[in-house]
Amino acid sequence: MEFTLEPLAVPSLKEACIRSLEGLILSGALQIGARLPSERTLAAQLGVSRPVLHQAIVDLAAKGLVEIAPRRGVFVNDFRTQGSCALLSSLLTYREGELAPDLRDSLIAMRLLVETETARLAALHAASEQLAELRRLLHAESTCDTTDSEALVALDFAFHHQVALASSNLMYPLMLNSIKGVYTNLTSQFFAHHRGSSVIEDVFAFHRRLVVAIEARESETARAVMGEMLEHGSAHLPGN
Repeated sequence: MEFTLEPLAVPSLKEACIRSLEGLILSGALQIGARLPSERTLAAQLGVSRPVLHQAIVDLAAKGLVEIAPRRGVFVNDFRTQGSCALLSSLLTYREGELAPDLRDSLIAMRLLVETETARLAALHAASEQLAELRRLLHAESTCDTTDSEALVALDFAFHHQVALASSNLMYPLMLNSIKGVYTNLTSQFFAHHRGSSVIEDVFAFHRRLVVAIEARESETARAVMGEMLEHGSAHLPGN
């Protein structure tokens, strides 16, 4: 019998350190304001070198989980007020891929606010090559296997990202990229639940209507269609 094996994804020592410390912080075992042990002590406890531990702490600081205070030490932050978008993937890892209800609802609300504006701006500013790419994605959807949820997730993100690019606002596509892990976690639930059903065709129909509005430079129509589409997605999420 023939079979193939995928390479094992073994985390590096730095990633292992990050996950260990993230778990302690996100669980509350390391409380807000607590001072971490010295790098020498912490490295010994984790069984890694000090350079590896230092790199891990720098990554935690970039996510907003800790603050590195020169000559004073490393302190645990309140990630709810000081965390960055880079922390979102850590929250998913900590919860084993599940979105907390408040995080899910916040993401939906953020998408509704941001993406209706990207759609409006896309209708005003989309260049010919961006319109061509949107049309290419519509064609890919028309030939896509609607039972392949992985392909559907990839196509959907590409479509929304292209609308953001067409807005001509440099921040919007960067924002989507920065939350891609959480964004696609949400859409994965949606497409896995509805694959092969008429709900997928509804999504494709929304995409076609949006592209028509963008091509016609009808900015308010584009905004309305995007809003309607996101409300439709929210209403059909599993558990709603």
